[in-house]
Amino acid sequence: MRILGISAFYHNSAAALVEDGRIVAAAQEGRFTRRKHDASFTANAVQYCLAAAGTTLGAVDYAAFYDQPFPNSSACSKLMSP
Repeated sequence: MRILGISAFYHNSAAALVEDGRIVAAAQEGRFTRRKHDASFTANAVQYCLAAAGTTLGAVDYAAFYDQPFPNSSACSKLMSP
């Protein structure tokens, strides 16, 4: 089972990919944008995690969003749409 964890729109946005209970990749968005405490959506970090694990978004079983997903549901739906 693959779970993509996302923390965005808050201090130090990040993403992590867990496969069968083991962390296979994790990254903060600021590592890619070169902005300290980057609070933007984690597009680069998500892409990194998927590439590092050698998988695609379609192969992810679940996505978890840290914080309050309802105000940011449009961003999550953009990520999950094909």
